[in-house]
Amino acid sequence: MADYEPVLLKNISLEGSTDLKVYESAGGYAAARKALKMTPDEVTEIVKEANLRGRGGAGFPAGVKWGFLPKDREVTYLCVNADESEPPTFSNRVLMEKDPHQLIEGTIIAAFATQAQKAFIYMRVEFHEPFHVMQNAIDQAYAAGYLGKNIFGSGFELDVFIHRGAGAYVCGEETGLIESLEGKRGCPRIKPPFPAVEGLFHKPTVVNNVETLCNVPHIIERGAAWFKSIGAEGSEGPKLFCASGPVNRPGCFEGPMTITCRELIEGDGYGRGMRSGKEVKAVLPGGISMGVLTADELNMVMDFDDPRNFGLLGLGTAAAVIIDQQQDIRKVLANITRFYSHESCGQCTQCREGTSWMDKIATRIADGVGRTEDLDLIVDVTKNMGMMPGLSICGLSDGAAFPIRTIVQKFRGEFEAYIAEQPPTSTLRVLSTFN
Repeated sequence: MADYEPVLLKNISLEGSTDLKVYESAGGYAAARKALKMTPDEVTEIVKEANLRGRGGAGFPAGVKWGFLPKDREVTYLCVNADESEPPTFSNRVLMEKDPHQLIEGTIIAAFATQAQKAFIYMRVEFHEPFHVMQNAIDQAYAAGYLGKNIFGSGFELDVFIHRGAGAYVCGEETGLIESLEGKRGCPRIKPPFPAVEGLFHKPTVVNNVETLCNVPHIIERGAAWFKSIGAEGSEGPKLFCASGPVNRPGCFEGPMTITCRELIEGDGYGRGMRSGKEVKAVLPGGISMGVLTADELNMVMDFDDPRNFGLLGLGTAAAVIIDQQQDIRKVLANITRFYSHESCGQCTQCREGTSWMDKIATRIADGVGRTEDLDLIVDVTKNMGMMPGLSICGLSDGAAFPIRTIVQKFRGEFEAYIAEQPPTSTLRVLSTFN
């Protein structure tokens, strides 16, 4: 949208955007100073009123999550989820690489609102550049007195640490993250108890995503009414979108959650259309875990609600993978099933076995020895996986089920055409694919 004024990405084009002085010259840390003159409850209420919903995938209201903390707690921890393991999402990486002090300021305000005195930025180990940029910014903040004791003369103190995870997809789930942060294998916990009651080191804990926290300073500075004026009811505020694939301008973009998937691909301020005359076959609009859209479904609004009208799990991370007509849908399916089979932590039988068998079936189809009944079988497996039917500890298997199910259902005709073209003797090789 030509008239949209960037909020989260407004500083990234500034020379020296990672430096404290540059950030302050653009108004940085004014919101933190303002927040620390309020009470924690007042800060929480402003964020609640703004209806800031989590940008990490689930879309749960951040202020409501803060309000779940027990009133009589003595220790509180804040975990910043910078794992960003959802393919092909890189909006958090952009924020940390280009504007690290925005995240630190949001962390200070969130920590004050929740009365956390220690915050841990959980970052995947592959993020080498963001790690060094963030650590340098944290060092600058300490040197300026913005972290540590008596921040801005308020009496509030906060220490911030970066913890580098091992790059496991399941550690993007908040309790898997907590387990890893404690030095254990990153396997999600059974809930309840929820992290707000018993989280890191068995103490009350809040886990927020990077992009979510980067919104907080702007809400404090400009107010809840301003935040709610962007987007639409239930999907308020600025949002980062990613576009990957054969578009003329792949990248990370900012806009309101009123844009459509088509606009993300074709809009001048976004992807600027398909490259070299290619045509869209399919789009995974929210990272791969939310499900797939066909070329006829691109008018889906990129908000928290409309994706469900298209059979998707939700908006997810709003990171779109665009697939052109030249791509073999069998290979797309096999690539996704291989990923989830590899990333399942193995705790839940239906996820461990389901992702593994779906990978075997999808690989068989991609190798040209599939059967029509395989399509029914793979869909049936997806309907018996996940938290939604009450069969798993975390949502990984829901995230595996939706893209696999929607790809098979929406492109079944293409799969059947490929299977029909197979030599009659190909079915004799079926069992060999399971060795």
